[in-house]
Amino acid sequence: MPSSDATVGLLLSGGLDSCILLGHLLDNGRRVRPFYVRSQLRWEEAELRAARAFLKAVRCERLEPLVVFKLPLADLYEDHWSITGRGVPNAGSPDEAVYLPGRNALLAIKPALWCAMHGIGELALAVLASNPFSDATAEFFLEYASALHRAAGNRVDIVRPLAELDKEHVMRLAGNLPLELTFSCIAPLGNLHCGRCNKCAERRAAFVAAGLEDLTAYASLEPIR
Repeated sequence: MPSSDATVGLLLSGGLDSCILLGHLLDNGRRVRPFYVRSQLRWEEAELRAARAFLKAVRCERLEPLVVFKLPLADLYEDHWSITGRGVPNAGSPDEAVYLPGRNALLAIKPALWCAMHGIGELALAVLASNPFSDATAEFFLEYASALHRAAGNRVDIVRPLAELDKEHVMRLAGNLPLELTFSCIAPLGNLHCGRCNKCAERRAAFVAAGLEDLTAYASLEPIR
């Protein structure tokens, strides 16, 4: 993403990818408005706490205050593992096991409309090349942005600056960012990473592949897949 004085919105989950993208945008001279969407999912309290801690650690004059939206999904997802905490995909599960129906469309709708209403022309998502889901493609987001343009009147481009990179290459963009403050677990024990779920396994493998020290506190450790 080229340097610009214009503010870019950023969907910030508090995980490795979106936090590294935040650092990358700031390093490129962008003003960044971060957004977090609360949907009643099991890990959100720990995740939001981590996102706030990371924002505090990297704060600068070009980092604008976090906007937190509520988009409750318990009535939609009902007995899904993301709501109940039962049957959470474990460390040996494939990436497809963590699919949440309509996740990107749901996450982006309020931040994108907020951007349209406040004159921000871009909303960045930390989608990687390895994302296997159909709602993470360039085609999906072009069509989504077009529909939002018709709905809101002002166009907001949904951009994916990391879309051609795999996890290892994204990790190498981190530099001196405090990655230990990020959060990636879908079955946390309090504020601790469980160390046993699909996302914990992905996190640990990313540090190993990039040759970076993992300072994350895990409740327990399953073998890395």
